[in-house]
Amino acid sequence: MLETLSQPWPWYVSGAVLALIMVLMLFFGKLFGFSSNFRVICAACGAGTRVPFFDFNWKSQLWNVLFLVGAILGGWISTTFLSNGEAVQISQATIRDIQELGFSAPKGLQPEELFGTEALFSLKTIALLLGGGFMIGFGSRYAGGCTSGHAISGLSNLQWPSLVAVVGFFIGGLIMTFLLYPLIF
Repeated sequence: MLETLSQPWPWYVSGAVLALIMVLMLFFGKLFGFSSNFRVICAACGAGTRVPFFDFNWKSQLWNVLFLVGAILGGWISTTFLSNGEAVQISQATIRDIQELGFSAPKGLQPEELFGTEALFSLKTIALLLGGGFMIGFGSRYAGGCTSGHAISGLSNLQWPSLVAVVGFFIGGLIMTFLLYPLIF
């Protein structure tokens, strides 16, 4: 069993599990999305007394925070107990593309040039991480949800705004990959 869990799963198995989870969530009237956890955590910490946006029954969304905690614990368990220390497997074409941008082939999960100890003390890296974090936070709030919420939950419910948001996410990803990324690096 441990051997099966530690191997990469085929896309169709992961997709079927995700579809099953979405069917169960729809059946129980729940909406999935990670960005809503920030609002729940702020409301639980008392921010609703000062800001009306956080004044709601956060206990009804506690299941979503537990899902977030489970995702974090699952990531830790998989890297600590199920990983063989092997670098993330990406295609040779991707390796060539990232090397053209000045990054080495991955020896772990992330490029050392961005997430290594040396990079964390670089002003450029700090600015990129802070700027990216702000844009993700603002964007998910402005779009009414994050990529997982719109792409998984919103599209499952056939919501038009989620389709528009997902198309926007893909366009933004293409612009970042082919226009902005080469300029930044």
